[in-house]
Amino acid sequence: ATGAAVGTSSLTLLQPQSTAMEHWPAYEAKMKAEDLSEAAIKAFKYNFEKLTSGANLNIAEADIEPVDSIPSYDTLSEENASLLTETVMLKLNGGLGTGMGLEKAKSLLELKDGNTFLDFIAKQVEHMRSSLGVELSFMLMNSFATSKDTLAHLAKYDELAKGGVPLEFCQNKAPKVTASDMSPASWPAAPACEWCPPGHGDLYPAVVGSGTLDALLDKGYKYMFVSNSDNLGATMDLKLLTWFATSGAPFAMEVAARTDADKKGGHLARSKATGGLLLREAAQCPDEDEGEFQNVAKHKFFNTNNLWVNLPALKEAYTKFDGLLPLPVMKNGKTVDPRDKNSTKVLQLETAMGAAIECFPGAQAILIPRTRFAPVKTTNDMLALMSDAYTITPDYRMELVADRNGVPPDVKLDGGYKFVDAMAELVAHGPPSLVKCDKLVIEGKVVLEGGVVFEGSVKVVGGADEAKLLKAGVYANLTVKL
Repeated sequence: ATGAAVGTSSLTLLQPQSTAMEHWPAYEAKMKAEDLSEAAIKAFKYNFEKLTSGANLNIAEADIEPVDSIPSYDTLSEENASLLTETVMLKLNGGLGTGMGLEKAKSLLELKDGNTFLDFIAKQVEHMRSSLGVELSFMLMNSFATSKDTLAHLAKYDELAKGGVPLEFCQNKAPKVTASDMSPASWPAAPACEWCPPGHGDLYPAVVGSGTLDALLDKGYKYMFVSNSDNLGATMDLKLLTWFATSGAPFAMEVAARTDADKKGGHLARSKATGGLLLREAAQCPDEDEGEFQNVAKHKFFNTNNLWVNLPALKEAYTKFDGLLPLPVMKNGKTVDPRDKNSTKVLQLETAMGAAIECFPGAQAILIPRTRFAPVKTTNDMLALMSDAYTITPDYRMELVADRNGVPPDVKLDGGYKFVDAMAELVAHGPPSLVKCDKLVIEGKVVLEGGVVFEGSVKVVGGADEAKLLKAGVYANLTVKL
């Protein structure tokens, strides 16, 4: 989740809490009218109380210590396949690819050899079941926006739901908050605009409120592996599962080593007050600590959003905290209708699922190889994955070819290619070869002929108004102006 942490600096926006909390009955009634669960309502109430309390929820450098040493995947060897019968693999699939110009689930994008993200995920699950002889249970957390398309696409995998576990549960939605007076946002012209996704921290109220957690516990499940559907590196790993189960930890986060490219993303730290692990997002960092936040030699690890959850421990935590997990709250300033910049200014309250690490005493983190982290956030990422720089492994993971030595090609497409349909025109005759390419920059309108090979560092400058054709051939360490 991104946004600003709710802190004292935002008090100019806020009413005194006593005034702001007068709006709570209206929020509660609004959420009940939409049949949202008690867990969803409690989670939003907690977030709203934090927003209006004026509490400083930033995490200052003075209050944390860097994490120097954690267990590493490289040292793991034990594999206990019997644990798979007590484990469910969950993919978060609530996101529409709006940032890439899509009105459907991002996981329905076609990536390689006619396969979408969802096809890769389904084939990963099927491969694991057949290779290990275990009926691994698999679930999706969809949103109301992605459920129908996703289930329709996956219908061809008729054995995907196993172990008496339904294929999906749905994430919640949260009311938008009017910035000026903290009342529930109202937009009669398009009432759907009054609601927003609550961030992936909603995993917990959604799994509880939908009845999924109790159903899993009743069937004897103990462990849940959670990852994003756009990260095709995040497969069920037997060494990690065995380590997690043996550790007895209630919660574990897979982290990767931060490089300069990751310095603006959240990092792992240790609380001086509790000694426990926590996650600090950029939005929670005071301005004066930004330099230290971005110091990757000091704060060495970032959250990959591959998480391991002990299900009985999650149930215990919900009991301990009276029906919610007290996750740090972040706020995003928006307009109620995102397409109308003159519409009412609102706040969207979000939480991040990795932040739950601070809610579980004894939670752990483990350093994983970068191969388990290959998310697709932009068309730049997507073009790299479509190219021959990545290969499909026998277990249907997308992995950099060995010759790349773990370093993906650096692709920079200009803003005209932000949306998928524009990029599809660029590679209509097939993606270029990038296996020997260090950096590719494309500016202006270009169409690549089939058989284009980029090597080293290449820049292609196309037309301003109409697309120019780049002919097949090898282009190495040069700038091409068409």
